[in-house]
Amino acid sequence: MGNNNEELNEATASKKVEKLEFRGGPFVATIPLVFFIIWAVVLSVMELVTESALILGMVIGLILGLLLTKSKWKDYAQGLFDGMAQPIGVVAIIAWFWAGMFATLLQAGGLVDGLIWFGFKTGFEGGLFVGLTFILASIFSSAVGTGYGTVSAFGILMYPAGVVLGADPTLLLAAILSGAVFGDNLAPVSDTTIVSATTQEADVPGVVRSRFKYSIAAAIPALILFVIFGGSSSSAGEAELLAQLEQEVAASGLIFLIPFALVLFLALSGHHLLTSLTWGIISTIVLFFVVGIPFTDVIHIYEGENGAVVEGALMGGLSGYFEMAILILFILSASYLLELAGSMERIMDFFIKLINDVTRRAELSMFAIVAFLNSFITINTAAEIAAAPFVSKIGKNSNIHPYRRANFLDTVSSALGYIFPWSGGVLLAYTTVNGVIDQYGIPGVNPTEVFPFVFQGWGLLIVMLIAAITGWGLRYHGKNGEEVKPEDYKG
Repeated sequence: MGNNNEELNEATASKKVEKLEFRGGPFVATIPLVFFIIWAVVLSVMELVTESALILGMVIGLILGLLLTKSKWKDYAQGLFDGMAQPIGVVAIIAWFWAGMFATLLQAGGLVDGLIWFGFKTGFEGGLFVGLTFILASIFSSAVGTGYGTVSAFGILMYPAGVVLGADPTLLLAAILSGAVFGDNLAPVSDTTIVSATTQEADVPGVVRSRFKYSIAAAIPALILFVIFGGSSSSAGEAELLAQLEQEVAASGLIFLIPFALVLFLALSGHHLLTSLTWGIISTIVLFFVVGIPFTDVIHIYEGENGAVVEGALMGGLSGYFEMAILILFILSASYLLELAGSMERIMDFFIKLINDVTRRAELSMFAIVAFLNSFITINTAAEIAAAPFVSKIGKNSNIHPYRRANFLDTVSSALGYIFPWSGGVLLAYTTVNGVIDQYGIPGVNPTEVFPFVFQGWGLLIVMLIAAITGWGLRYHGKNGEEVKPEDYKG
């Protein structure tokens, strides 16, 4: 027992590893990350991708790296721990936990029911209903910061209601996906927003403020297109079905727009994200008592068959990010190996020669790398984490401001996460809709059919591509961290 303690103390006291060598040269260090990407692609094609499966793929990749290292195995292990200990990972994980608790509380309070109730009461039909669905889904996803949660919630109720009211099924589902894109991209509490900000060493409120113009530039045309083309030549039109759907929602959930507005106000006023979210969580719990929701929906600890059980919105919000937290630590470790082996430097040398001090090329390179990884890794947060080190290195080399780097990283990731038929968001939408079409006797939508009509996603891609080519919104990093316009930049 004494020897074990000595070994543990020696391990924890190990100095930070500065360099690792691999059999075959520096690029062998890319094998853990490359294996993970291939693993993710294969799982996506087989429609078997889950966060647990992605973690397994990353672990196997890191084991392969261990077997291929020329350095001492203990140095390789220490390098992995050093990678996990990077502040960006810890900050992202803590922010996720707070955001997850807040989002789950809003959902438990019935915010989505309130928004859908409002949608029913407008009397909109056809294309107008599709446009309204896009707006409400955008508001909800911006409040709770989860695109997947938006797809599930709106797919269950808003989709059948819209079809009954004469909306085109394909455009209606595309509007729900587009609303998910909007919030995933813009919400201060979104996991992609948090990752993009922390990995680029930027503050979340500043990132959101700088990103707003891109989101709106894509959202306005998207809304117009949904209204124009969202109507259907036929309608399910069953009054009984519509009445049934209306009975399943209530207006009381709209009161939870108050904590959403509070968090938004505090975050954009310069308060720390954790401070803003804490007040959001407290105010939401207070409103639970106001509307008569039992406290067991917040926290419920009881004795189960196999011991104590912890349930409730707070626990659900925490547990929803446990696996993603583990995944980000492993991906950070794999990325850190590239630095220790010198392969990141080699990769950057290639891009630096390609970019040749031209900012436009640097931004197009960032756009291309993020798009490439998101095209194959179906969970956009995982793809974003994998792309983050490359965006950071390229952006820093061209002195591009962290806000701008974060915007390229997040906007492209959020868009592609809900466009491709094999992406996680689209597959979730397909599964959700399939679960209700038989119940209500309405037509479903195939993932390949919705692909061209996710207007917010395509709009964001076009907007960011134009921004990279023209320099619209470009800001350099000033001496004191401030944003500097191109005309004022001294180089």
